[in-house]
Amino acid sequence: MNAIAKDVSATDRIKIKPTYLILGSGSFGFALAKELRELDKDLIIVDKDAQKVETLRDEAYEAIVGDVSDPALLERINTKNLAGILILSSDPEANKAALANVREKVPRDVYCVARAPDVINMQEMETMGADLVIMPPRMVAKSLSRSLERAEGLRRGNKLTQWFEGIRGKQFAIVVHNNPDPDAIAGALGLMAIAHSYDVVTDIVYHGEIGHQENKAFVNLLDIDLYRIEDVDLASYDKIALIDCSVPGANNPLPPNTSIGVIIDHHPITDAEIDAEFIDIRPNVGASSTIVTKYLQELNVDIDSMLATALLYGIRTDTMDFKRNTDSADLSAASYLYPLSDHDVLDQLERPSMSIETLDVLGEAINNRQVTGSYLLSNVGSIRDRDTLPQAADYLLNLEGISTTLVFGVSEDKIFISGRSNDIRVNLGDVMKRAFGEDAGGHANAAAAQIGLGLFSSAKDRQTLLRLVNEAVVKRFLGAVGVEENGE
Repeated sequence: MNAIAKDVSATDRIKIKPTYLILGSGSFGFALAKELRELDKDLIIVDKDAQKVETLRDEAYEAIVGDVSDPALLERINTKNLAGILILSSDPEANKAALANVREKVPRDVYCVARAPDVINMQEMETMGADLVIMPPRMVAKSLSRSLERAEGLRRGNKLTQWFEGIRGKQFAIVVHNNPDPDAIAGALGLMAIAHSYDVVTDIVYHGEIGHQENKAFVNLLDIDLYRIEDVDLASYDKIALIDCSVPGANNPLPPNTSIGVIIDHHPITDAEIDAEFIDIRPNVGASSTIVTKYLQELNVDIDSMLATALLYGIRTDTMDFKRNTDSADLSAASYLYPLSDHDVLDQLERPSMSIETLDVLGEAINNRQVTGSYLLSNVGSIRDRDTLPQAADYLLNLEGISTTLVFGVSEDKIFISGRSNDIRVNLGDVMKRAFGEDAGGHANAAAAQIGLGLFSSAKDRQTLLRLVNEAVVKRFLGAVGVEENGE
C-alpha cells in the first residue's frame, strides 16, 4: 500500500489509481479495507461523513468525502486500474443507485460487490448486474458455523484419541454391515489405520457375501484382508466398532446386546436406540469414508496410496460420483484424497468385468418389468447373488419415464429387494420401511429390504412361491407409495 501523506491535496488524492474502490466505510467496509491493506492493495474509500474520512486519512488510508449514490462520484476517481468496486454502505437504496452508476460507467470486467440487507434486495442487485451480493449477517453466521464445525471436529478427534489411548496394545474388531460395500470396507480400513497408530491390533469382520463384481474387484485389487464372522471368536477382542451401521444385530452379524466401543456411520437413525463409548453419526454426510478421512486428517495419521484409493472410491460409490446425498465435507475429503490415490487402480475399479449371473439377472429384470406410472418393479425369480439386484435397479432407472425402480428375487430362505429412485418426492428408505418393516431402509435415493420366506412356506412349488412373492411385494410397495397397480 502506498501510504498517502496528509498534506497531499484533495485534487491529487483522487488522481491516485486504486486497485479497489470501497463505497461506504461502516464497520464492515472498514474491516475489509484493513484486510486489503494487509495484502498490500491500493484502495480508495468513499464516505459521506467528513469526520470519518479525516479519521481514515489519519490512519494513512486514501479516503475522500462523497455520496456513494452520486452519479458524478466516479468522475472524480481514476478508474483505469480498478480490479473491483465494493459497494458496502448500510443504505440499500444508496447501494442500488451506486450499482446502477457503476454498471453504466465502469467496464464490465471490473468485479462489483454489493451489500444487501435481505434476500429481496439481494435478488434485485443481482438482476442489476452485481457480480456478488453479500449479506453481512449471513456471512457472519456462516463463518461462525464453520468455526463451530471445526471446533466440534477437534473435540471429536480429541475424544477418539483418548479412547484409543485407553486400549493401546489391545485387540480390536471393526464390524461392517452384512454384504459390505466399498464405503463400509474403506471406512473400516481408515479406522484400522488410526488404531494401528496406537499399537492396537485390528481385524475387519463381516457377514454375508462380497458378491457385486465392483466390490470383489475393490477387495482383490487393494489386497484387503477381511474375516468372516464365522471364522473369528468375537469374545477374543477387547473392543468392537461398528462402521457404516450403528445398531448391533441390524444389518450386521452382532448379537443385539453386544457392547460397542465405537460407532461411525452416515445413515440416519430412526427409532432404534444406540449405545457406545464413542458415537459419531452424521446423516448429512454422503459416506462413512468421508467421516473417517476427516479423523485421519485431524489426527495426522499417514494415508498411503492404497488407503487413499479405498477411501476415495468409497466416497464416490456411496454418493454416486457426488450426485446423491453429497455434502461439502464429501467434496473436501475427496479433494484431499485425490492426489494421494492410485488412479490406475481407480480406473480398473470403475470397469470391472460383469459376471454371467449379473447379466442373466439384468435380462430377467428387463423381461419381467411391471410399470405403474413412473414406478418400475421387476421380479427376477431365484437368485444366488443378492448383489446383482442393485445393479439391475440402477440400470433400469435409466429407462425413459421411470423415476423409481424396485428389483427383487428369492434365495433359499429370503426375499431380497433393492430399490433406486431419482424422484425428489420419494424418500425410498422410508417407503421401504413402511412396505417391508424393520429389515428395510436406506437413503432417499437407494434402499434395500429382506423378508423371510416363512409367510410363503405353504406354497406347493417354486413357481407358486414366486407368484405369491411377486403379488405380495408389488402390493406392499405400491401401497406404501400410495398408487394403485394398473399394469404396464
